[in-house]
Amino acid sequence: MRLRRVLYRADRLPAPRCAVPIEPISPNDGWCDDPADPAYNRPVRLPHDGRHETLWRADGIYDVLGVLDWNLSPVVPGRGSAIFLHVARPDFSPTEGCVALALPDLLACLAAGLTEIVVTV
Repeated sequence: MRLRRVLYRADRLPAPRCAVPIEPISPNDGWCDDPADPAYNRPVRLPHDGRHETLWRADGIYDVLGVLDWNLSPVVPGRGSAIFLHVARPDFSPTEGCVALALPDLLACLAAGLTEIVVTV
């Protein structure tokens, strides 16, 4: 999967160095994961009527968030949404299909020019 862009919490850390476009997120940013919604697998502004994820999270796992090109072009409802590269939970518990790294490792990979992730299942 290719890394398309990086989103981050500017209130928690400086902009990470990376080889793709970067932008800060706000409390009004979300990502639609409702296959019946026309905005499925796209960023949305909150509040949003369809099922969605809030990107501005208290737990810190989306403090740095890489948008991967899974199911983006074209978007196919039900094929998967919100597949991100993000910060791992402290216990490294499983994600819901995302790729997660410890924050220092994630920042190091981005600074080294990471633009693609190969996942084997």
